[in-house]
Amino acid sequence: MTPAEPITVSDSAARRIAAIVAKEGGETRALRVSVEGGGCSGFSYKYDLTGAGEPDDLVIEKDGATVLVDPMSLAYMEGAVIDFVDDLMGQSFQIRNPNAVASCGCGTSFSI
Repeated sequence: MTPAEPITVSDSAARRIAAIVAKEGGETRALRVSVEGGGCSGFSYKYDLTGAGEPDDLVIEKDGATVLVDPMSLAYMEGAVIDFVDDLMGQSFQIRNPNAVASCGCGTSFSI
């Protein structure tokens, strides 16, 4: 079954992304989320603020926020939910990835 959206952005993540981009100003218009090799579990998520996407990026727009994901990263993240959590442990973006079979305690590293 293919999800309606390849990647979903939660309401709290959209609000936080929009606030960060507004504060940065200038050319910053979006949050790029990508997957890189490395990390303690094999792959890690990377977050970058950017001004423009690439022609083949997946563009997710929600409540004034824009998230960009490149096609290579999308292959590892399909069906994931990008969330922003603010709790006693702190504030962080978290990705709930149905493709990950294991992840480390830091929450930014995973294996498939």
